[in-house]
Amino acid sequence: MGSLTGPSAAVISSGAPVARRRASPARATVQSSAAPAAGPAADGLKKGIAEFYDESSGLWERIWGEHMHHGFYEPGQTAAIADHRVAQIRMVEEALRFAAVPDEPGKRPKKVVDVGCGIGGSSRYLARKYGASCRGITLSPVQAARAQAISDAEGLADKVSFQVADALDQPFPDSQFDLVWSMESGEHMPDKAKFVGELARVAAPGGIIIIVTWCHRDLKPGESSLSADELKLLGRICDAYYLPAWCSAADYVKIAQSLSLQDIRTADWSENVAPFWPAVIRTALTWRGFFSLLGSGWNTIRGALVMPLMIQGFRKNIIKFAVITCRVPPAVDHAGV
Repeated sequence: MGSLTGPSAAVISSGAPVARRRASPARATVQSSAAPAAGPAADGLKKGIAEFYDESSGLWERIWGEHMHHGFYEPGQTAAIADHRVAQIRMVEEALRFAAVPDEPGKRPKKVVDVGCGIGGSSRYLARKYGASCRGITLSPVQAARAQAISDAEGLADKVSFQVADALDQPFPDSQFDLVWSMESGEHMPDKAKFVGELARVAAPGGIIIIVTWCHRDLKPGESSLSADELKLLGRICDAYYLPAWCSAADYVKIAQSLSLQDIRTADWSENVAPFWPAVIRTALTWRGFFSLLGSGWNTIRGALVMPLMIQGFRKNIIKFAVITCRVPPAVDHAGV
């Protein structure tokens, strides 16, 4: 596996610890450069997201398995259908490696939150890898129930648990988790600053935050927004996938900086996920995929019809697949002061 710590990755900030500021949404005022009107109305957004995943998760599980996210591939790799589940595991491992999550005994994360947990694939993987206790949240009651059922059947009932909850108002006290994990859920958040603020709030001192998400391209010097054609393309995707306004990886970095988070790093993994969407389309064109799709309902069908626009967006460098990692400042030891 090639390293992504060269030109494709950016180290934004590091160095001496700073005093920790609690993650208040009011501190982070960065707004997405995408037009807010591109997505569905905010009042129906959570309901739409829940219904979309209630309806589509069973189809995804039957064809792609328990990990409801992209796979990670070497640039230019041609992958067969059988390779994609392995690539999804590789995505998890690459995110952990990029964030430098320690794997040594005594340093591994002990408590993990999986924000936007799907049917619990990441939670179970992290629980097994680190021996950690994992909590997963999703807006979809179907996903939460299925995630718990799989985990119980696999003997992980004492390690992982799932519940319906809003990522922008998480049901956890402050400073709970050594690892805060968000794999392809950030794109659904209507308030990106509040989203990152909540991730930081529930992270323990010294805790690691990992966000892997779709973004739009960073704006060029002198640009105040994407072009009208770019916004139109993203708007069509938003309508199908219940997405609010998009933001860039640079927007996430600014939010993290405003919250005094440390070791902020980001990378563009668009090339590494490029084989995935064509594979999803090919699967939908098989007899099994086609009839499963027809039985899954209109929301899922509409999402499938928009898949070519995702590919178009990637190829035109409008859509980026980004990883953003950072750390909450460690606790200050006042002993002896």
